[in-house]
Amino acid sequence: MLSSHHIRTLAQELGFAACGMAPAGPVSAEREAELRRWLAEGCQADMDYLSRNIDKKLNPCLLVEGAKTVVSLAVNYYPGPWVGQAAMPSAWHLARYAYGTDYHDVVKAMLRQLMVALGLEEGTDGRCFVDTAPVDEKYWAERCGLGWRGRHSQLIIPGAGSYFFLGELILTHEVDAYDRPHPNRCGTCRACLDACPTQALRGNGTLDARRCLSYLTIEHRGDLPDWAAEKMAPCFYGCDRCAEVCPWNRFARPTSVEALQPRPELLSLTPAQWQELTREEYTRIFRKSAVKRAKYEGLMRNIRALLPEH
Repeated sequence: MLSSHHIRTLAQELGFAACGMAPAGPVSAEREAELRRWLAEGCQADMDYLSRNIDKKLNPCLLVEGAKTVVSLAVNYYPGPWVGQAAMPSAWHLARYAYGTDYHDVVKAMLRQLMVALGLEEGTDGRCFVDTAPVDEKYWAERCGLGWRGRHSQLIIPGAGSYFFLGELILTHEVDAYDRPHPNRCGTCRACLDACPTQALRGNGTLDARRCLSYLTIEHRGDLPDWAAEKMAPCFYGCDRCAEVCPWNRFARPTSVEALQPRPELLSLTPAQWQELTREEYTRIFRKSAVKRAKYEGLMRNIRALLPEH
């Protein structure tokens, strides 16, 4: 049996902002019904991978044989207020999470460091997950007591906000103490619902990806709908508007994880430089960035949508 205090202490030393634990097992019947309804209504848009391996998403014990514990961990990516950075972002900019090194690589490396520090072997004692496997990460973050899912669908950590990446260790060991979920503390606030420029937020902690600017500017292939192009500016990759107005994010503090801190080169690019970005420059600048998810064609499509003559 592992010590929950030891896990938490090591996680903090490695730079994780929050850590919690829950017994591995099926998700609640309520969550299963919500997820199946969301998929049936087509809210995943054309992200077909979200409807694959649902049995594993609903039960991590099917993902990791012999799973006993889910350890949910959060990594702060907040770059800090734009004023005061080494450089101000141009009038056009990316979503805040995209200014550092690709979080998949950064968080996965941190999770593996934690397993090593715990004396555990990946594959034998458990596995690490960051956003690319069928793990219901926000559900488990709630179950592990990290925070609650806000109306903007993001996890809110009390006293810290929502600018966090999530990762999980699914372990074949029990721990000596598990965490309790937080109550939802959004109250009657609807700041995020009112701020969403495309009404993508459904008010119940889920969103309709078909209307979400983050989905449309990153995952969507093909032309942007005119109504989306009209709402994008000044952010042309992702969207932070629901997070920007969340009152819990007044507690956000700049990340201490060096690899996630914003690169001055990106902060200083002007609209003219973005428009003239070549494929070679794109490959060099975004080789280790999550922005490569949109591909060169997608990024330039987004940039063209900001032009007056569009």
